[in-house]
Amino acid sequence: MMETTQNEANTTLPTVRDSTPQTIDGVAFAKLYGEPLFQMPNDLYIPPDALEIFLEAFEGPLDLLLYLIRKQNFNILDIPMAQVTIQYLQYVEQIRERNLELAAEYLLMAAMLIEIKSRMLLPQRKRGQEDDNDPRADLVRRLLEYEQIKLAAQEIDTLPQLGRDFVTPHVFVSQSSAPRWPDVNVVDLQTALAAVIKRAKLTARHVITREELSVREHMSNILRHLQSANFVEFAELFDPARGVPVVIVNFIAMLELAKENLIEITQAEPLAPIYVRLAYIPA
Repeated sequence: MMETTQNEANTTLPTVRDSTPQTIDGVAFAKLYGEPLFQMPNDLYIPPDALEIFLEAFEGPLDLLLYLIRKQNFNILDIPMAQVTIQYLQYVEQIRERNLELAAEYLLMAAMLIEIKSRMLLPQRKRGQEDDNDPRADLVRRLLEYEQIKLAAQEIDTLPQLGRDFVTPHVFVSQSSAPRWPDVNVVDLQTALAAVIKRAKLTARHVITREELSVREHMSNILRHLQSANFVEFAELFDPARGVPVVIVNFIAMLELAKENLIEITQAEPLAPIYVRLAYIPA
């Protein structure tokens, strides 16, 4: 019985091969239908056009050339034409394979770079002869101007723009042809009456008389006074010399006329003089 157990122990069990690649913590590089994928399937077919390289978008040959110079920290006043031309031609070759019409504009700049490079390879003139200008001078000038315009465009783009950052509200306001006078505040009437009473007290005399005052009579007097003028100032409708009682009765008569819509008490603006006129009655 012991021998049988030892023989079974000596028998080697079949080892299970681990399909997990030698990666850190066995991290899957993709997921297929929610399941982790640790190795590429053997029967996987990838079409030739399935994978494309998306290059950085440039606005033109000058933009690409400026990008190559600034990316490698070249001095724009002393451009190494050999390195820049090689890198430029590599990019043009990539876009030529995909878009020939787009590559035509870049090919023109490539021909200019090659021309500048060939002119720089020519032997220098001897002493005493007039030195030619640097072949890169015109290209450097165009690059500097383009960079200034590009930076200015970026600053302008950061400003708030109508339709992108904010919108203009449109509000319809109905306007009436009839003039609308501001309403007279009660406090303004009280202030005006207090001023008239103050003036009446200055001319008051200690005369004891008994006088019957009629509100209707003062209403008629006010209407008669307003018929001779379009606008009459508030204080002109009072006679402070007749005393405070007459002023108060006259003020009551004015309020009765305003209540019956026979007169209008108007004011052009706040704290402006108060005027009284006959009410407009349409035919």
